[in-house]
Parts: sequence; C-alpha cells; structure tokens
Amino acid sequence: MIHNNVFGAPPPELAQVAPDARQFSPLVPGADDLAELPPGALADLVLLAPPGAVERRATLALALRALAPGAPLLAMAAKDKGGGRIAWELAELGCPSLESARRHHRICAASAQGDEAAIQAAIDAGAPRFVESLGLWTQPGVFSWDRIDPGSALLIRHLPQFSGRGADFGCGLGVIAHGILASPKVKSLVLVDIDRRATELCARNVADPRVTILWADARELKNGPLDFIAMNPPFHEAGQESKELGQGFIASAAANLRPGGRCWLVANRHLPYEAAMAKNFRSVTPIAVEDGFKLIEAVK
Repeated sequence: MIHNNVFGAPPPELAQVAPDARQFSPLVPGADDLAELPPGALADLVLLAPPGAVERRATLALALRALAPGAPLLAMAAKDKGGGRIAWELAELGCPSLESARRHHRICAASAQGDEAAIQAAIDAGAPRFVESLGLWTQPGVFSWDRIDPGSALLIRHLPQFSGRGADFGCGLGVIAHGILASPKVKSLVLVDIDRRATELCARNVADPRVTILWADARELKNGPLDFIAMNPPFHEAGQESKELGQGFIASAAANLRPGGRCWLVANRHLPYEAAMAKNFRSVTPIAVEDGFKLIEAVK
C-alpha cells in the first residue's frame, strides 16, 4: 500500500510513501506533530521508529492514539536500533502485530488498536519535564537530554566574552546559549536546531530578549553577517556516523560570518574537521583537548 502519512524516513524498499505524504518527524523542519493530533485523525501511518527506548515507546503510543481504530500501521527500525523491541512494545500498548525481517530491519504491520492506559503512560514517560539537576526543561530523544554532554561542558568552560551578533548551531536544550548570553556585549543570538523539540525546550530554558529561535537545518541557514558562531555539531545522521554533517556546519558557519568573525567548535577528537576549517577560514587555532574532545577557534 502507499502511505499518506509518514514519521521519519523509512527505507523506500521497505515502504511505499506518497510523494506528498504528511510528515510527522520532529527532525524534519516544518513537519506536523503527532502529539497535536486529535485521537483517530489519521487513516494510515508508516513509521521509522526512533532508537531510544523511551522515545520509541512514546512515538508508538502517539501513533496509536492518532490513528483511527483499525487503520494500518507499519512500524520498523534497524535490528541494532531497537527493531527487535517493536513487536513487544506494540503488544505492551495493546496492539498485536505481524512481524517480519528484511534488509536488517524488523517490520511490524498492525491494525491500530490499543490499551488507553498503557498508551497514555508511554506518552507521559516521553513528555517534556523539568530536571532539577540540570535546571532545564528537557525531553527523551533530544540530544543529551538527561545530562550536559562533556563536549558542551568543555566549550562552556572556555567560552570567550563574545560581542555583537551571533548564533548557536545545534542549540539543543540551550546549555551553550546560557554561557554565551552571560556576556552583556552580545547584542543578539540565533539558536538553531533541526529538532523541533529542542527549539520548544529552548523557548522555555532561555528567557532572554536577545534570542531568536529557529527550527531549521544549520547547514542551510542564511542569517549573516554574524560576528560569532558557537557549535557542538552532531556527527550522526540516520543512525550512522557522518563527518560530512559537521563539515556542513563548518561551511555554513563560514558563509554566515563576517570577515574577522569567529567560529568556536567543539567535537570528538577523532573527527577530521581541521581540514574543512582550514579551507573555510583564514586561521584555525586549537584551544583545548580534554576527555576525548577538542575545542577549536577559527577566524574568517
């Protein structure tokens, strides 16, 4: 069957998706939100389930709530990304499924039904919450949702007193933004993230009139000329390590900075970003190396 509603990017050889299918992934800018749909609103859904257990169960539960009773649901994931758990998780939600395996994925076909209490419990477990230890609003599925990752912590410890107009590429929960905004010389700060949930959490976590929040791909941003950019770029895309992802962030930073503007980047030590920075900036200076991470300043 051809599906008219989709979550994520199921492999095309495993599911047929209409060219104009309605997208619901929070990682696709402009997509709709499953959580905002009234119960029974969808006639079908094909879903590439997220790898995180809490996020995956919440997504399956939101899908079951949004689907009309008996509507077709096709849920899948790679075997090493939680695929082996989907049939069990659907059963726990009161929705038995027919499981198959193909191209290293587990695929579960079901007719939507469910246990209302179990569905609501899974949705609640995956919902935004305030974590006292972080002092931030957060949500399962967002990058480093339950701790401050060591790369961001390294960047924060060494942040200079930025001034002028800047951006935080891949802002996450807004942890780095708090450090940047501590400088009164910062006139404006654009927070950019490809995850809708991160931008919504930032709106709660970063209450500063100097801030603008964008749900967008930082690689496609055209918001210059800026005086500075700070970033801890992701290096996984579709579940696979990708050095090209960070390199795209670097190229975009160079395109958005004014001559003399500064880019501060933190990354895992093994990622080969120096060549991309040397190509796009007139000077590249190592700042610190700690706990498997490196911090670099580049000047355009």
